[in-house]
Amino acid sequence: MNSSIEKYMRLFPVWVTMFFMIIMLAGCATVGPDYVPPDISSPAAWHSQLKKDLVGYETDLRALSRWWTTLNDPVLSSLIDRAVTGNLDVREAKARVREARGRRGLSKSDMFPTLDASGSVTKSRSNEKESKLYLTTFDAGWELDLFGGVRRSVEAAEANLQASQEDLRNVLVSLTAEVALNYVEFRMYQAQFATTEKNLQLQQETYELTQWRYKAGLDDELAVQQARYSLESTRSQIPALRSSVAESKNRIAVLLGRQPGMLHKELESQAPIPVVPPEIAVGIPADMLRRRPDVRKAEWELAAQTARIGVATADLYPTLRLTGSIGLKSSESSSLFKSASNFWSIGPAISWNIFDAGAVRRNIEVQSALQEQSLNAYEAAILNALEEVENALVAYAEEQNRRNSLNEAVQAAQRAVELSRTKYQAGMIDFGDLLDAERSLLLYQNQLIQSDGSVASNLVRLYKVLGGGWKAAAAEKENELRDRGNKDEGKT
Repeated sequence: MNSSIEKYMRLFPVWVTMFFMIIMLAGCATVGPDYVPPDISSPAAWHSQLKKDLVGYETDLRALSRWWTTLNDPVLSSLIDRAVTGNLDVREAKARVREARGRRGLSKSDMFPTLDASGSVTKSRSNEKESKLYLTTFDAGWELDLFGGVRRSVEAAEANLQASQEDLRNVLVSLTAEVALNYVEFRMYQAQFATTEKNLQLQQETYELTQWRYKAGLDDELAVQQARYSLESTRSQIPALRSSVAESKNRIAVLLGRQPGMLHKELESQAPIPVVPPEIAVGIPADMLRRRPDVRKAEWELAAQTARIGVATADLYPTLRLTGSIGLKSSESSSLFKSASNFWSIGPAISWNIFDAGAVRRNIEVQSALQEQSLNAYEAAILNALEEVENALVAYAEEQNRRNSLNEAVQAAQRAVELSRTKYQAGMIDFGDLLDAERSLLLYQNQLIQSDGSVASNLVRLYKVLGGGWKAAAAEKENELRDRGNKDEGKT
């Protein structure tokens, strides 16, 4: 046994020399194209003229990452914080990140040797003679990455991991915006419900007034019936508004990963529609494109597909595998650990696909075509991002103009109702004039409420398309996932 060990030790320098020579060979070539970020220019400034509270200076990334706090609504902030941790789409996106991290680890494992241990005891009988064989071996194998196919696969796996992280961020961007949009809609329905009830009370008084005038002979039955159908028409809007309020609450609950109905008590109290901040920094297009997670995801997918061309190209070249075994073999258990039972073997094996009817080259063509598609998808993501921001800028500014006009209309309608009621009571006008004034007031009040909601909603959409809503909210979770992934890799 000792002589065998001494023999292995004498061969050790030879093995070390061979090992380092192989390492040098394995790092000498990497086939396929290296990824180079596409040179795609972006406009120096937004095409839409920035109006009112929109300013073009650089955005505060910390404020943009938690943009909902600029609305100064503690309930909304609480809902979004809970949605980030409880939403099912976010959980699914996190699972995809863990999957991509695991696949990257699998790709990296192909760069290292494998070692297997085995042992067996075999009993056999031949010509009425029984025999036993005791065998234990350690088998090692290593497929050398001479042309970089494995390294390219690791590049692709790393890019896929980065793309999955951007997908998680994109889910967070969409989620925070979706919670805010549904919250604004919920507050809008609440405000419409309160306004409708107020107008219902006013029209009830008008109806009672027409009844009194009819009984006193000061008006005819037509005025009474007109007041009645106006009253009931307004009353008929209340059930639909109650339904809309309940649906909004249920939708918010589901976005938080909770069952419908679980937020009804929490959202029972009345609160105003969130008010937009006095100033919003929108930055420049180049900053937005660097920040948008969907654009970043598309670029990482392009990088991954570029690496896959190298993986396919490596199949054109031979593969070299180094194998070796060391073990003990004996027909008697007592002599298994003696020097005569030792054996070992080592040697390289080379293989080369000589003929495959062009399958490898066709696969290279396939991967190259997929890379072209990924490049087109990346460029489309950029154009889509620019379009969304331009539209959001216009929508936000113009809705504020509309709200200002509606605010003036509501004030005028309120004054018209007051004047009409006074003149009707004095017998100076017909009831139809008062009826038209009350209808117009309710109409303009509801439109103003809708416009208030649209202004807040358009601000939410603007923050979303600017790429806000993920960095600060996701940072802690990303670190948690990264730490978990590092622990998993350490185990492998």
